[in-house]
Amino acid sequence: MMRDLSRLLSPKSIAVVGGGAWCASIIAAAKQIGFEGTILPIHPKGKVIAGLQSLTGLSDFPGPIDAAFIGVNRHATLDVVAQLRSLNAGGAICFASGFSEAAAEDASGNDLQAQLVHAAGDMPILGPNCYGFLNAMDKSGIWPDQHGLVPVDSGVAILTQSSNILINLTMQTRALPVAQVVACGNQAQTRQTDIALHLLDDPRITAIGLHIEGFGDLRGWEELSAKANNKGIPLIALKSGKSVQAQAAAVSHTASLAGGDTAAQAFLDRLGIRRAHSLPVFLEALKLAHVFGTTLRPEIASISCSGGEAALAADSCVGTGLTFPPLNAKQTAALGNVLGPMVALANPLDYHTYIWRDEDAMTSAWAAMADPEISLTLLVLDYPRSDRCDASDWDIATRAAVGAAQSSGGNFAVVASLPELLPEATGQDLLQNGIVPLCGLDHAIAALDVMTRPMATETNPVELPGPDRDTQTISEGFAKQMLADFGVSVPANAIVTSPEDAAIAASRLGFPVVTKVLGLAHKTGASGLALNLGSKEEVISACQNLAQGDILIEAMIGDPITEVLVGVTRDPAHGFLLTLGAGGTMTEILSDTQSVLIPASREHVQNALSKLRIAPVFDGYRGKPAIDMPALLDMIEAVQSFVIANAASVEEVEINPVICTANGAIAADALIRKTT
Repeated sequence: MMRDLSRLLSPKSIAVVGGGAWCASIIAAAKQIGFEGTILPIHPKGKVIAGLQSLTGLSDFPGPIDAAFIGVNRHATLDVVAQLRSLNAGGAICFASGFSEAAAEDASGNDLQAQLVHAAGDMPILGPNCYGFLNAMDKSGIWPDQHGLVPVDSGVAILTQSSNILINLTMQTRALPVAQVVACGNQAQTRQTDIALHLLDDPRITAIGLHIEGFGDLRGWEELSAKANNKGIPLIALKSGKSVQAQAAAVSHTASLAGGDTAAQAFLDRLGIRRAHSLPVFLEALKLAHVFGTTLRPEIASISCSGGEAALAADSCVGTGLTFPPLNAKQTAALGNVLGPMVALANPLDYHTYIWRDEDAMTSAWAAMADPEISLTLLVLDYPRSDRCDASDWDIATRAAVGAAQSSGGNFAVVASLPELLPEATGQDLLQNGIVPLCGLDHAIAALDVMTRPMATETNPVELPGPDRDTQTISEGFAKQMLADFGVSVPANAIVTSPEDAAIAASRLGFPVVTKVLGLAHKTGASGLALNLGSKEEVISACQNLAQGDILIEAMIGDPITEVLVGVTRDPAHGFLLTLGAGGTMTEILSDTQSVLIPASREHVQNALSKLRIAPVFDGYRGKPAIDMPALLDMIEAVQSFVIANAASVEEVEINPVICTANGAIAADALIRKTT
């Protein structure tokens, strides 16, 4: 149920329930941000808190309560929430901890959380274990600590699942205009997505940053993504949990490759949510989003008065999607007129120091780089320490940057190679003139890469993972038959129990054949596989040397071009992860994979395949024919259909290798884990 958060997040009246330093800090923080509404403490003993006389009960509050801070213990919190609901309050911040996050220590934790949600009913609450929010646009907030926000007319919103990280982000000095911050706590009732959906309706919010520990309600994230994309509001994520979890008991290649953060990244990619991998890059990306939205392209230019800085700019882009287009004739002519013959013209450009302190020449040179082919021009400027140096020359540079942006109409950013060498006041001045101040060359380049990478979104909802289930591994022969029923192409085969029966079956199938011992997960390392057997005698000899077990005889697949892995694992947090990669015995060594969540459209699957390092082989490489790509895509669609039809029971599917030929794609090996 979507609750109205407008009174809670933009209150005109605030009740502070409890005593002590935390409640006093709430009052101080509200005054700091300029709150002019009614704020009153509530304490049964009528204490004076932060210079204000307490009311002895919520019912004594003069008028409606838009928002309340509940600074009492977790058991008393339940009663306060119920009373606020009965008074038709707009919402509450539940500060106390010890609810579901403490369930491992206290068996009552989960029960208390359920009681809290029941007590709140349709009244929105943030938390528990939550600091609250600050609204710098409406000059209001409930925040039990110091903060670094100042009133703004518009800006970015930042939502985190960590109150401490949010405190630190309010203290940034990078000239990022922060309009609203909200700590989400453990999200007993109101989720991070609910808050973001509400903020998307505020035209003053230019972008939303999301620090995410876990997604939770996948459908809520899909709804948020769709609304943000429709409104053109960028969503920037800082997702924790990137470290790869050990897959010690992995049965398949797929499980060993798809652990850790892979599914989370696939979900963000699917939603079109851009991901930063550090706090500084997160903030720099939000700055770019605030000014340019999602309009930036990867073609950039860089200007500096040092060859060393030009080289650093170029080197910083290695491994990113950013490019430095060569100068065109128009740019070359304009730059030559200003800089003369002594400067080698290139992109990145070292304009030397000939024009330093010449505001008109600096303006003209920098404007000349801003071409329609360039999405953003980076001006590398490191400002001197104001406590020890004279920055007047850099005032000229700042004016030249503004002049270049205004005269050319192009997009500009001033970048300090070190974050501390761009003063906040200068950054704010640049920002007011439409120039993005970027702090730290490496952070700036990483943020640009985040904001310029193409984002392709899937409109279909992900297949939900469902509850955990006990599974067993289906033998290869039966696994192939189950997949074949959904359209997967498999070799002609037979299952036998003796070498002599294997020879008879091989004659019927036609030589050459493959023999496999059923029941082995990795046959090549356990005497479980013999290839390219051309006679009955070879079949009998091979079977006698194989490990014990039932034998699968298959027709050998001729004229292979390459081997591909197609695998699916159920990720309990994100759905079913489809992994595509280089297949065969070298799968883990090559680690050449791409992953998407099911269902994935044919277009997205083909896009993922095109990103593999082995992709050139698909189109024909060094005289070899191209693979039958439609057949491979058909097989992947068939695997997805099987998973969707068996979503309640399947845990894992792997075809490795898929033998790709010029005329087909055949499952040479298959594994399924599911409930019986």
